[in-house]
Amino acid sequence: MNRPFEGITVLDLTHVLAGPFCTYQLALLGATTIKIEDPNDPDCERFRGPSAKLNQRSMGVNYLAQGANKKSLTLNLKTERGRVILKQLATNADVFVENYRAGALAAMGLAHAHLETLNPELIYCSMTGFGQRGAKGDTTAYDNVIQAASGLMSLNGTAEATPLKVGPAIVDFSSGITAAFAIASALFQRTHTGRGQYIDVAMLNTAMSLMTTNAVVNIFRGGELTTPKGNRSAEAGIACYETRDGLLMLAAFNPKQHRRLWQALGRPDFAELSSWDDIIGKAETFRPVLTKRLKDKTAAEWEVFFKDVRVPAERVRNLSEAIALQKSTTPGYFHSLESMFPEEEGPLEVPLAAFSLQHGGAAVTSPPPELGEHNHEILTELGYDDDTIEDMRTNGVV
Repeated sequence: MNRPFEGITVLDLTHVLAGPFCTYQLALLGATTIKIEDPNDPDCERFRGPSAKLNQRSMGVNYLAQGANKKSLTLNLKTERGRVILKQLATNADVFVENYRAGALAAMGLAHAHLETLNPELIYCSMTGFGQRGAKGDTTAYDNVIQAASGLMSLNGTAEATPLKVGPAIVDFSSGITAAFAIASALFQRTHTGRGQYIDVAMLNTAMSLMTTNAVVNIFRGGELTTPKGNRSAEAGIACYETRDGLLMLAAFNPKQHRRLWQALGRPDFAELSSWDDIIGKAETFRPVLTKRLKDKTAAEWEVFFKDVRVPAERVRNLSEAIALQKSTTPGYFHSLESMFPEEEGPLEVPLAAFSLQHGGAAVTSPPPELGEHNHEILTELGYDDDTIEDMRTNGVV
């Protein structure tokens, strides 16, 4: 079964996390994705990760995690010949994704306006921290910087320890998914219009989207600034509690779940107080009872108990435990790359898409490429002979 983006060619001029994660999603779903890097300054993620040996080979784990299914072409865009090659590729490509500083590609004659004249059907996606317009359009940013600028850090932590950065690079990866969705939307729209278009993805916008319902919109309605609450919320039934051997996150979110919670715990009087108003208004009455009662069993025992009465609750796991849970609940989410280097013990497992399709879903069909691994193949397809390719290599074009 064909995957959704088979027949689509993507030029990937991205680096670090957000951009490569976007193009990885497209590659998993069948797009022919050409990762284009400066031969003198490749993607820095090639040198990052827990394995020093892989880092030294420009194949760091951070790169491997989102490099499968791509082809690698090195191009020095500071040279005229390098820019000519890129334009040749763009003439027949479907998608062009870049996360350079705003204006950097335009200065080299490689902006959307330049490439659109060569290929009106090209979908050109720019990914930056603050977008292409506005006061900070030319400001460089990374995930941690956007977490700070967006106010996300101000919502994280506790009253005693805030602002606090979220550990994983959630804005990077969310921006990658946002860009992939935008590109998929533009490809679908092109089937009706026959034209490509320009897409502007701002990490700041993504961060704001992540906070929409419980923080951002509240401000526009005259609400107070949301303060960090750590592992608890205004509702006693939506919080983290100590058990006999660890922490349990409880989520009796709605009145039905709240009622079932207290009925199961033998408190019909509290079960009667399950209106939306009571859930919050009586929270400080409920909270100490839950605090005491949940210490009676282990977190695992409470998981089973609450599952049986249809109240969401999970014990707080470390990442290794969570990965084991992931494998048991959604088999196939991780793909095992064969051991790529003799000094590395065992295979490396990488995540696929966070969803599954009944037909033609995400799949790894080729390992992450070495830097410039497909130079000869791609340049030959463009019509360059061996002597010309060697000359370009000697002169630092590729």
